[in-house]
Amino acid sequence: MTQDIKLNKPAPFVTGKRLEIFNLSTEPKMTIQALEAGKPVLIADYYSNGVLLIKELQQYLKGKMPNKTFEEQREYRAAYHKLSNLILLEIINYKIDVKKAPAIGWLEKLYAGNDNFLLTFPQVQGLNSSWQWYQNGISVPTLRNKIHPYYGVYFPTRFDHLGVFDNWLKRYEGPKKSAVDVGIGSGVLSFQMVSHGFQKVHGTDINPNAIVGLKEFMGETKLSRKIDLELAPLFGSMDKETELIVFNPPWLPISSDNDRTDEAIYYPETLFPDFFAAAKTRLAPDGKLLIIFSNLAKIAEITNEHPVENEIAHHDRFQLERCYKKRVKKASDKTTRDQTWRSSEEVELWVLTHK
Repeated sequence: MTQDIKLNKPAPFVTGKRLEIFNLSTEPKMTIQALEAGKPVLIADYYSNGVLLIKELQQYLKGKMPNKTFEEQREYRAAYHKLSNLILLEIINYKIDVKKAPAIGWLEKLYAGNDNFLLTFPQVQGLNSSWQWYQNGISVPTLRNKIHPYYGVYFPTRFDHLGVFDNWLKRYEGPKKSAVDVGIGSGVLSFQMVSHGFQKVHGTDINPNAIVGLKEFMGETKLSRKIDLELAPLFGSMDKETELIVFNPPWLPISSDNDRTDEAIYYPETLFPDFFAAAKTRLAPDGKLLIIFSNLAKIAEITNEHPVENEIAHHDRFQLERCYKKRVKKASDKTTRDQTWRSSEEVELWVLTHK
């Protein structure tokens, strides 16, 4: 039952320290010094004061730190994360207690029974963006209807890999009785499979928000009868053989403690060995195992290891039927980051079968 599932949400900020106040009469440089000294700062009067302080902090850090290579970008983000999460807003009666603040429905939806607390400014920005996506929906090229991602659930912002998967589904002529979507997230891959005739999809995820969000989104529609959901790692309680297993894992290995907070982006060392071992017993004799991946970690020089290549080379479980690759479209011209290292990024669709 979804009402028994504890949702992930930004934890209220708890401090025993006196709060510094930032308003239009406060000098930003002095406030940034306070942040660097570890002092929390409360935004007063207007929401725009928080926006101003965030911009000043970004400019300060950009002047202080290089921000060109992938590693430098990561260091910049870590410094920004540390300082910006000392900038606070007060929430009273599920509303942000400053003038001209956005109305965010998540405050009442996620914090029922807690009507007076502090959140960091980046947390509020994240909640606000998420609420807009949830309310307005997001168009996905491979789907007829918009998706409405729940707070804290990964959803695609680029669609190259979905196009590759959709093209594979169009050509697939095998049985379509059942499939498993490991790490279902916002449900896009499962929706694609159902639209291409799969009768039943079992979707698992370790993120409770993904399960609650999809149950709410599907309601009592035909989709809810075709897609089963389970809050569980890997295959969960599903121990029957299936014709198709689809896995769109995180594309970057964990390389720092900060990475552990984002399980949709970074994968732990044990993820792929555990997945392949479990997949071996769940894939039907003539079934297909599909893994959607990328060469991002290699071109960003994070690692030379490729978990799918390692599996094929060093284990006697699966063999490669085919690997489809597609060059990723160039990043937006509006981005402020140096994205030259992305020019050779490719998405990959690995199709494996039993050995």
